[in-house]
Amino acid sequence: MQRNEVKMSRALGVALAVLLAWPVIARSQAWTALNNQPTFNGAGTALLLTDGTVMVQDSGYSDWWLLTPDSTGSYQNGTWSQLASLPSGYSPLYFASAVLTDGKVLVEGGEYNDFQPVWTTKGALYDPVANTWTTVKPPSGWSTIGDAQSVVLSNGTEMQANCCTTQDAYFNESALSWTEVGTGKADINDEEGWTLLASGEVLTVDANNTADDTNSEIYNPTTEVWSTAGSTIVELDDLNTKTNSHELGPQVLRPGGTVLCTGATGNNAIYNSKTKTWAAGPMFPKVNGEQLDIADGPASLLPDGNVLVDTSPGIYQIGTHFFEWNGTAFDPVPGPPNAAKDSSYYGRMLLLPTGQVLFTDGSKDVELYTSSGTANPAWAPTITKFPSTITPGSSYFIEGTQFNGLSQGAAYGDDAQMATNYALVRITNTDSGDVVYCKTYDPTTMAVATGSEVVGTHVTIPTTIGTGASTLEVVTNGVASTPVSVTIN
Repeated sequence: MQRNEVKMSRALGVALAVLLAWPVIARSQAWTALNNQPTFNGAGTALLLTDGTVMVQDSGYSDWWLLTPDSTGSYQNGTWSQLASLPSGYSPLYFASAVLTDGKVLVEGGEYNDFQPVWTTKGALYDPVANTWTTVKPPSGWSTIGDAQSVVLSNGTEMQANCCTTQDAYFNESALSWTEVGTGKADINDEEGWTLLASGEVLTVDANNTADDTNSEIYNPTTEVWSTAGSTIVELDDLNTKTNSHELGPQVLRPGGTVLCTGATGNNAIYNSKTKTWAAGPMFPKVNGEQLDIADGPASLLPDGNVLVDTSPGIYQIGTHFFEWNGTAFDPVPGPPNAAKDSSYYGRMLLLPTGQVLFTDGSKDVELYTSSGTANPAWAPTITKFPSTITPGSSYFIEGTQFNGLSQGAAYGDDAQMATNYALVRITNTDSGDVVYCKTYDPTTMAVATGSEVVGTHVTIPTTIGTGASTLEVVTNGVASTPVSVTIN
């Protein structure tokens, strides 16, 4: 495994500022700082819980914090509260994470533990209701997990990679155990990302394949076999560069079925999951003679189908530049306040139900990105079955279409996962305007882009919700259904 020591420098809080110029940006995208910024060391990986709150790690430390939107549903005006810390001895940096179907959170591995480079096999399961962590042992025989990738498959099973081998395993939550799966992987999992496709298959781009440095692979959950998905046409990993870090950028599935796969070489490639073909995308531009790339870094789907990406020059160098991929070109957009002193790998993105992107970079400055586009109404969830009268404290089952959205949302690859392809239920009181998110759990599927298929989710109504006439929406990846009228008893 190749890993640049500058990553550890960032983990210890060392950063250099370099001012890089960029042409005037005409579009109206905007960054907005949270009104209540973190008081802890620095905000790292963020996960959207199924009750609309956001769980954020104190980057590299064992403590976690909760960002709760205000009564209008605003995350900008949200407030922080401290959650339970990870089990003693477990303080990971660059790790796998997943929100499970029951709303619990699984954290696995870590390239660093307590800021020591160990590629740990430690793991833990968080219960948001009890506010407790439970230690999870690694799969039998695994000596590493490290900064590995993970994905929740269409059937709700979490699949976990071993960073440093070809090994993969399914998580059995009820037994806190693992079942090893997957054969045929062409190279080790190190530095690769996983993207869930509408077919239920998982796409990855090889980062360590010396026999074919443009190879991609598909995992079939039915056969549990990896097979080639063809050539990316252009080299995305920097396997053959002087840095030789083996890094890749994030992969994001867009409405329509194309996957933007970004590279650490400045190259980018587009996978059409319907035709199963690849095409070379445009390269990122150069700045002051340096090629922009994403050698580790975040990207996020936006409600209008564009993809926000975070680039920086060279491998791990300082000075980030942000773009929106519109399916044809990378349009430059403004960067957050720390852009000049960040590298792409500092960043994490999380797609919120408001359609905004929450951006963290390991500092105390948490920003919200608001894009200028709007979603195609055809992409929205629809509600076909719901209770017209709702009792606080009760649970219900609601049905409709496209509850899981058309994509997992934001991505990073290895080092961090923050998928949001699950339904949130948002209720707005007609008289007061108060907005309440209700905990959802046990959806009928975790598949993306389910089209006209009827799907559903359970939802529990908070006991504190206001009574009276209200509207109920299902929102996924920042795209909301048409509201339906309900009465809260």
